Amino acid sequence: MKKFYFINKIEFVIHKYIKKKYLLNNLKLEIFYNINKKINSDITIVLFPLLKIINKKLDIIGKEIGKYLIFKKLIKNFKLINGFLNIYLEDFYYINLFNNSILEEKFCFKKKIFKKNKKKFIIIEYSSPNTNKPLHIGHLRNIILGNYIYRLYKFIGKKVIRTQLINDRGIHICKSMIAWKKFSNYKTPKKTGIKGDHFVGNYYVLFEKLLSKNKKIMSLTNNMLLKWEKGNKEILNIWKKMNYWVYSGFSKTYKKLGVNFDKTEYESKTYLLGKKIVKFGLLNNIFFKKKDGSIWVDLEKYGLGKKLLLRSNGTSVYITQDIGTAIKRFKNSNIQKFIYIVGKEQERHFKILFTILKKLKYKWVKKLFHLSYGMINSPYGKMKSRYGNVIYADDLIKEMIILSKKSIKKNFSKKYKEKLSKIIGIGALKFFILKNNTKNTIIFNPLKSIDLKGKTSSYIQYTYVRIISINRKNKFLNYSRKKKFFYIKINKYEKKLIKLLELRHNIINNSIKNFNPSILANYIYDLCKEYNDYYQNIKILFEKDEKITFFRIRLSCFIGKLIKNFMEILGIEMPIKM
Repeated sequence: MKKFYFINKIEFVIHKYIKKKYLLNNLKLEIFYNINKKINSDITIVLFPLLKIINKKLDIIGKEIGKYLIFKKLIKNFKLINGFLNIYLEDFYYINLFNNSILEEKFCFKKKIFKKNKKKFIIIEYSSPNTNKPLHIGHLRNIILGNYIYRLYKFIGKKVIRTQLINDRGIHICKSMIAWKKFSNYKTPKKTGIKGDHFVGNYYVLFEKLLSKNKKIMSLTNNMLLKWEKGNKEILNIWKKMNYWVYSGFSKTYKKLGVNFDKTEYESKTYLLGKKIVKFGLLNNIFFKKKDGSIWVDLEKYGLGKKLLLRSNGTSVYITQDIGTAIKRFKNSNIQKFIYIVGKEQERHFKILFTILKKLKYKWVKKLFHLSYGMINSPYGKMKSRYGNVIYADDLIKEMIILSKKSIKKNFSKKYKEKLSKIIGIGALKFFILKNNTKNTIIFNPLKSIDLKGKTSSYIQYTYVRIISINRKNKFLNYSRKKKFFYIKINKYEKKLIKLLELRHNIINNSIKNFNPSILANYIYDLCKEYNDYYQNIKILFEKDEKITFFRIRLSCFIGKLIKNFMEILGIEMPIKM
């Protein structure tokens, strides 16, 4: 983790002083910047580790260290409170920190936290829907999280490939096909005016309703799946037609969200490889066959029970397809990491998959990672697509845009109002999802997500618009962008903002190491909150001293650009007027 320059310097001087005075080596004290408003000092040093190894009271040790730092002209003052040495820095420390930040602007605030390896790349698999229903609210969390992870890796200079694995075959797909074949009278999305994925999803719901009244129709899907795997032309033609309708629907939803994929894979093209691997495992006694002809793997010693790999009729299951897909992907040895983004209800599934691959002696299994996340529910409780009571992604996006349009008070042109309502609405949806810890189950509330006074993207977007309006109004636009500031007096609000700015690289680092967008999202919100506090209490454009005025403008502009760059990582667009 990156430490601040002056903390590094102070830490070095302290450790050198303790080593010389008390003959102590390998001592590491905890030293950190104070961001909390309740703590008035700039830096705090935790002295408790010294209590066990130096035969002196902590206040005496603290005074010795504090006086030495003043003697070295590293600090302005210090105060001891219950084993904590609180340090106060001179204004020029903050000015220098900000000068260093300005130099970084031309690099768009990027920091290569990890070593860049041009030959290796990271693959992220997300969305990966089924072709029997539209994308719903659950998919939204997956897609928005996957897009964030992709953008974050790109930001730090990694080579990343976005992929989706379309679940385009199996029993569930056959359910929609059976219902359409029997009850549609050959209607199409074009004839009905219904979006393709919603059209097919309606037949999936219809099948489930029919199944609740007559369990015997399930045998029709089993027969259809057998015919599909044998290459029956009529069944394949229906399958291709209905899948095309769904794909065209998905692409429209992705476009609304600003999401793209570098590669799309299909389970229909990998399940046969999975079946071959299962048969290979059976021949090598890795798997076993039951009397009914079904093939299983015994994972009892791993606490994962026994898992079906091939049904007695020879058809494959989900895990079979996943085995084949993983092996096909790793024929390319340049993969540094493969990240599956799938809900935490599938954690057991991925433990089983990774364990099977280990049993098959594939060394690259250690490169696989399952990024699980909590459920996203509506205020109305848990939903199931088979019953048709889910909130579909298209409907939610539409609702967010309508709510946003109502919240726009200013008299913008019709064209800009349409654009702004999309920026605000979709941004609100993304930020609400990303501000929450990945592991937590969340309940999405459209009205709360768009509240201008809450922890929302609307609040952040408004702050950004406020900052760029300052830039438009100021008279210093022709000043050199490389101009530095020396020996000006700064206030407590500016110190707080510079401290927050210095956290930016650590925030990116922590966010990617923990795969947690809430770290970054909440940092942006905190920065905006502190900036608005600054804006309300300090005159930015009307200071008598031009040097101070220019400093405040540059500080504001720097914060604005950082907000925009970091919101881009979250996949959120920023407006120019609001």
